[in-house]
Formats: sequence, structure tokens, C-alpha cells
Amino acid sequence: MKSFQKSYEFDYPWEKVTTANWMKYPNKSSTHVIAVDVLRRELQEHGNVLLTERLITISQNAPRWMSILVGNTNLAYVREVSTIDRRNRSMTMRSCNMTFPHILKCYETVTYAPHPKNPSTMTLFKQDAKFISGIPTQIFSRKVENWGVKRFSDNAMKGKVGFDSILEMFNDIWSNGNE
Repeated sequence: MKSFQKSYEFDYPWEKVTTANWMKYPNKSSTHVIAVDVLRRELQEHGNVLLTERLITISQNAPRWMSILVGNTNLAYVREVSTIDRRNRSMTMRSCNMTFPHILKCYETVTYAPHPKNPSTMTLFKQDAKFISGIPTQIFSRKVENWGVKRFSDNAMKGKVGFDSILEMFNDIWSNGNE
């Protein structure tokens, strides 16, 4: 098993970051995300908790050695379940790949919370991903997990750049009094 962890501080309040999160894709930096479909959305606990389930379609070129394992497909699907709790001001997103889980399984958890040092104007983002290969041969298993972490890390950087651009766009709107 391999892991990836990142955290960021956003200079925007939690309410704005979590609102902008729904508009994160598409963006110019994360071109690998080609579709995001809402499968289910429901209010729970008297309207204080929003539960959303989405299917994310990703297009990526796999290296030649990986194509041998998965075939010549560039499409992958990820199931994401998110929970926003207004009372606790927390957002948690959990995702897992649905494509080729017998070769590589990725479990990701993302949280957005008001920053402990400045909860009214900043948001703390934490990302944790675990990669587990189902390939019985240890040498290939490690190679697949390392590839997964590298690809995930590259896409996480693109996602951060893209989300920053979405937040800036929203900030321009918010600053012009159209909140």
C-alpha cells in the first residue's frame, strides 16, 4: 500500500470554498476530468446535512506497460460521496475508483473545514489517498502503486491550480456585490 497526503490553506471562508467546489470541473487545468454526473442528492437531518453521490469520468493515457494490464481504454470512472454538514461547517468527500479495482484501488478522502487559526476567513483543505494493488506479484504490485501515486499527485496539482482559478473567478463575483 502507498499513500498520498496534502493540505492547503485557502484564503476564503468555508462557505465560499464549499460552494465553489461544486463548480470545480470543468476547468482549464484539469482536462483529464471529462464529466461529472450527479447520481443522487438528498437533504438529511432536517436539512442540515447534504449528501451527494457523483460519478466522475476521467480520460488519461496509461503507460504502455499499464495498457497491457487494463487494455487500451483511456476512460476511468470514480464514485464520489460527499457530505456537507452546515451545523459543524464540515465537508467530507470520499471517492474510490470503479475501473480496474482488481489491479489498483484508490481510496481518497478530502475534507474542507474552517481554518483553526482564522475560521471566519480561511478554509483548511486536507487530502488523503491510499493505493492498493491487487496484483499478486510484489514487483508489479509496487510498480502499479507507485504509478498510481505519481499520476494522482500530478492530477492533484492540476486540480489545485484549476480550483484556485475557480475561486478567483468566484471572488471577483463576490467582490462585485453579487454574493
